[in-house]
Amino acid sequence: MSKSQESGERGELDVVEKVSCPNCGKKLMKLPKNYPLYDIQCIGCNFRAQVKTNISKPKSVIFGAGWDIMEKVLKSGFITPPLITNFIWKDTTGDHQEIRFYPFIPKANLKMHKLSPTARRANYKMFNYIGIDKLPYFRVYMR
Repeated sequence: MSKSQESGERGELDVVEKVSCPNCGKKLMKLPKNYPLYDIQCIGCNFRAQVKTNISKPKSVIFGAGWDIMEKVLKSGFITPPLITNFIWKDTTGDHQEIRFYPFIPKANLKMHKLSPTARRANYKMFNYIGIDKLPYFRVYMR
C-alpha cells in the first residue's frame, strides 16, 4: 500500500471517529475498499461522501481520484459527490486538524489530468479538485 493510500485509509477512519453525519447526526461508517465514488456513509440515512486527507494546511487544490467513473456520473446528470476534507498539519504553534464538509462541488471545480507514460499507472486519467478554497463549506471538526 502506498503512503497516500495509507494516509487516506487513516484519514477515513479519523473522519468516522470524529464526525457525525451532517444530515441526521448519526454515526458514519467506512464503505468497502474500492467502492466507487464514495468512502463513507451514514448508518441512519442515505448520506454518502468522498473523503480526502491532506497532510497540509487547507489549500485550493487537492488530488481527486480516477476520472472515468466521475465522468460517467457527471454525463449521466448526477452531481459531484459531497466531499469531506481532512487537513492535518504541524507548525510552530503545534499540531492542527481541520475537517470540512463541502456539500456541493460544481463541475467547474474538477480538473482532469493524465498521469505520465512512465508513471506506475501509465496514462491513467485522474482529476483534481481545484479552487475549493473559494467554495462554501461547513467546518465539522477543528483542533
